[in-house]
Formats: sequence, structure tokens, C-alpha cells
Amino acid sequence: MNPSRRTLLRRHPIWMGLALLVAAAVVFVALFDWNWVRPSLERYISNKTEREFRTSDLHVKLGLTPTIRMRDVYFGNAAWAKDEPAMAQVEMVEFSVSLRDLPEKILVPRVALTRPDLVFERLPDNRKNWILSDPADTSPSKLRISTLSVDHGRLRYIDHGEPFELEVRGTTFDPAAQEKAKDADARPDNNRYTTQYDFKGSYHHASFSGRALTGDVLSFQESGVPFPLQGRLDAGTTRAAVEGTIADAADISGIDVHLRIKGQTLANLYPFLLLPLPASPPYRLQGHLVLKGNRYTMDDLAGHIGSSDVSGKGAYVARKPRPLLTADLHSKRLNLADLGPLIGVQTQESGGKPAVSQAESSSRPVAKSKEKAIDPDHLLPAGSFDGSRLQKIDAEVDLVATQLVVPEALPLQSLKASLRLQDARLKIDPLDFAFAGGTLAAKVALDAREPTIRSDVQIDLQRVRIGQLFPAMPATVAKGAGRVGATLRLKGTGNSIADAAAKADGRIAATVVNGRISNLLDAASGLNGGKVLALLLGGDKDIVIRCGGVNFDVAGGRGKSTLFVIDTEQTQVLGSGSFDLAHERFDLTVAPKPKEVGLLSLRTPVRLHGSFKQPEFEIVKGPLATRLGAALGLAAVNPLAALVPLVETGPGEETNCASVERQVAGAAKQAAGSVPRRQGGTKR
Repeated sequence: MNPSRRTLLRRHPIWMGLALLVAAAVVFVALFDWNWVRPSLERYISNKTEREFRTSDLHVKLGLTPTIRMRDVYFGNAAWAKDEPAMAQVEMVEFSVSLRDLPEKILVPRVALTRPDLVFERLPDNRKNWILSDPADTSPSKLRISTLSVDHGRLRYIDHGEPFELEVRGTTFDPAAQEKAKDADARPDNNRYTTQYDFKGSYHHASFSGRALTGDVLSFQESGVPFPLQGRLDAGTTRAAVEGTIADAADISGIDVHLRIKGQTLANLYPFLLLPLPASPPYRLQGHLVLKGNRYTMDDLAGHIGSSDVSGKGAYVARKPRPLLTADLHSKRLNLADLGPLIGVQTQESGGKPAVSQAESSSRPVAKSKEKAIDPDHLLPAGSFDGSRLQKIDAEVDLVATQLVVPEALPLQSLKASLRLQDARLKIDPLDFAFAGGTLAAKVALDAREPTIRSDVQIDLQRVRIGQLFPAMPATVAKGAGRVGATLRLKGTGNSIADAAAKADGRIAATVVNGRISNLLDAASGLNGGKVLALLLGGDKDIVIRCGGVNFDVAGGRGKSTLFVIDTEQTQVLGSGSFDLAHERFDLTVAPKPKEVGLLSLRTPVRLHGSFKQPEFEIVKGPLATRLGAALGLAAVNPLAALVPLVETGPGEETNCASVERQVAGAAKQAAGSVPRRQGGTKR
């Protein structure tokens, strides 16, 4: 030894003692068997948690980030758990702890599990078997697990309150990554797929299963390590596939994936999205899904619902008290039958009035069979809509369709709609259709804050052209010119369209302006044979409709006419009647009254009646039989005298058009008003 050092040690014996102590500590740590303290550790954890804890081997590697390894770990379940005695059984667990972050938090950079079998369980009262502190303590946990690697493991999660059940089996299949999966100090490589997770379960009683591929580790909390993901999900008839990256699986902080989804009906997505979607035909959609903070965005959305194309973008914001869904959607060719009902159940094939709930219409075939089996003679959909679904989410959705595909009887060309759902109050405003050269402009309001939904429906027909309103009718009608305006204001209560209509109160009014009609049709409507013959020989011409108006007051689902008149230059047509929305029946009588003297007239009222779906008409036989009887009686005396009962005396009067216009002022304004410019299209 250096003389100066020996002199220093002799003069300072304390340094010698410290050197010997450090050397002894190094030797002790090197030779120390951590299993000597294992029994004490087992007793301490068991007493502290009131659960059995044991392990067959314990090893600690010291440092600023010490690494702990245990074998054959057993940790008992909570006392209230009945099905599984153990919460965790692991062949080997290795994890590290960052001493730098103590005492603010307990940061575990990585947990490596070999053949784990884990059971996590939550009760409806929010008791959780993985929470070891006082259940009344709601302060955030200080434990942070950054990343996790698994080799041949199983995890089960049971949430009795949601309800939600999940079973996941994972393994590292890449031989080059298998050893790293067991090492908590290994540097993660998430640039390729090395680990496979197979899962199955149920959410809100909807079963699902799937498979996912990822890298060496799953990131959980505060890792800064995104992991690649390629996976698929099968839920009934729904198929979803994703590929991209996700950060922090336990509390997702980032998503950037391409999503593809397809299925038999959009209604099946309700248990997962909590969106009240209709029983649509098969669909397929794709888009770019990104999560930043609490906002999910879906860009480049494209796909088809049935035969309808859809594109656009959307967003979902996880917020309290309700999440918010926004969407801006476009369609070049929209088949209305593809969207299904927004309320109740009604598909193209039926036209019936099914008394089924939305839950029973989750698949398209089921909805069809239900519709055909229940009350097929009615038109108004009676499918029950669960208003509570509108209480679970807020929404702002806009839809523009350039071209509509509709039944031939409906001259609809395009659509513009804006939906707003806030605190269980739904408003669709505008709901505008290009309709027969004009506009069908509607506003719908639903209030679902109570068990029974309150509805307020306003519909205006604006500048609708008579010639385009009945394109399939004979030319004598189609050549009619002029514009129709109408207003409908109804309020009701009920959880289906049929129920609400059966209790509706309000008013329906319609009018025609600048109208013309075939003189031949006018004569035929009054059964004026003499004029018909003259027009057939001399040629037809148009006559002016001076005015016309219809008004029905509606109370308790029953409508009664307070005005029914159409006045041409030559005929006054008066009508009266009623309809019943609850039973979907109507009964109207129309009486033409020519204003001029004519010959060979069998003028008599016409009755229109029956159900909405199967209307009927008949000529009122009383007046007609009287005229024919008189003609036949006089014919027996003198053949020329038989013409006397067939002479039209012209009892029709000039209608007070000013009074008519006052009574249908709102409808007249719609008939004469301007129509907003919109995208048009051709009905198919």
C-alpha cells in the first residue's frame, strides 16, 4: 500500500471503517437472497389487503429504477367475489419502479407477465376488486402503469353494472420478441407486429369477438409510447376492422386509425354507440378515425347504406352530462327506403302499421316480418320508439341529398335536413324536399324528457305545381296549371307516429292560385253530357280556377272540414267531410254545381271514403236516381219530355273568393311565396 495512504488511514481510522462498511454492503447485496424476506412480505401484504398473497420466489435488482421479479404469484379475490377465489395467478411477473417519481406517484415503466390469469370485476355499486384502498376514497390513484407485455396470458373483466363482459387471451408469437416479453428492462420495439390478442365478450347483451395484432408492449398511462394496431371486431352481423396506432389503452389519449365497418343494419350499433339508429338495409362505411383529447373525429367518411351513397365527416365529443355527435353528410343518390324509419318501423316492402318496438327492429328481416304480420291495412307507422334513447346523447347532424329515389307516386327530387338533439329535445329544421316544382318544407320537434314523447309537426307546401303533382294522371289533369300551397300544424303525444297522430290537435289548410283546368274535365266532373259532346266536337279549352280552399280543424285525431270549395268560371264545387287519424279513415262528399244552363246533365254529388290505404269513391245515388226516374217516366208520355229532368238549371253561385283567401291565408302565402334555391335532381 502506498505509504501516504497507510499514513492517512492510521491518522483517520473513520475512513477505514467506512471503506470496510461499503465493501461489506456490496458483498451482502451480492450474496443476499431476497427469499429470506419473502415470508415477511407475504404476511405483510396479506394482512394489509385482507387477501391471501404468496409467491415461490422473489428477486430484486437495485438501482434508481429497481426491478422486482416474482414467480408463482397468487393473490386472492375480494371477499364479495363469489365465482373466482383468485384475482391473479401469474407464473412470473417482473416490473420496475421509478424512484425518481416518488412520492408524487408510483410510476411502473413496464410490467412483464408470463402466463398470467387475471380477473377484474366491478359491482353495480362501483366496488372494484382491484381497488385495495377504502372504497369511500375517491381520490385518484397514484399508481401508473406505463407499458405491458404478455406471454401466454388470459384476462377477464366483468362489469355487473354496465353490463359488460370481456375475455382476452394474449401471447407474443414472434420468437425474437418472446424473451423481451418477460424482461421488464427490455427496450420496447413497437415498429412491427409481435403480439396477438384474441378477445370475446358482450356489451349491453350484444355479443362480440375479434383479434388484434400489436407490437412488443401495450401502452397504458403516461408512456409516450404509441403501439401499432391491426384488428377486427365481429358483433353479430356487424364487422369492423382497424389499422393504425393507439396510445395508452387503459385511458386512451390518442388514436389514429383507418376504420372499416359493415353490417346488416345500423340499428345493431346502438349498444356500442348509444345512437338511436333505424333498421337500415346492409351498409358498409369507412373513414379516418382520430382521437385528440376527448374529441373523436371521422374524416374521409365514405360508403353505402343499401343502394344509397354517403360521404362527409363527423365528430364525437365525450363530455358530461351527455356526449355530443356532429356530422356533415352528403349523398349524390339517396334512396329514402334505405334509411328506414326515423321513428317506428316502416320499410319499402310493407306499407303496414307494425306495432313493434325499436328493439324488435334491430335486424332488417325481423322488422319486415313484424310489419307484415301486424295490422297490414294501415299506413301510419306504429313502431314504438324508446324516448329514453334520446336522453343519452346530444347531436348536430346535417344532410344534403342531390337526388332522391322515391316511389313513383311521390314527386320528390332532393333533400336538405338539419337535426339538433339537445337534452332529449329533438328538432329537425329545416327538413326541405324539392317537391313537384316547389318545396315541401317541414319542421319537426320531439320532446322526450318524459316517458311519453310530445311532438310538434309543421309542414308547408310552397309553390307546388299542379301539373307536376299528378304526373301519372291523364293529360286533362296534367295540363292544369297553377300552384298549390298548404299548411299543416299538428301537435300530439305518443311514442309512435300512429299514436301521436291519433291524439293530434291542429289545423290543415290548402289552396290553389293562378290555376286552370280542362273545360272537358270540368264538364265531366259534373256529369254534364251535353257539354262533353260539344267539347268533343268543337275542341277542348282551359278555364280559370277563380279560387279554391280547403280547411280542416283537427281535435283528438279527428278532422272536420270548415271550408271546402273550388270555384271555376263555370262550376262551383262544394264539399264537406271528416277524417279519423286513429282509425285511418275518411269520408268526404263533393258536390259540383254548374253555373250555366246545360243539357243532358246527371249532376250528382260524389262520395270519397274508406281507409287511407284503400280509398273508395261512389256516386251518390239519391239525386241521380231521382233524375233518371223522372226522365224515364216522362219518356213514356213523350220521348222529348224525357230531356226535361236532364236540363241543368245552373244553380252554382259565384264564390266569395276574398272570404276563401282570408280563411286559408297561410296556405295562400305558401302558394304565392318564393322558393329558396337548392340543389335539384330528377326523380327516379
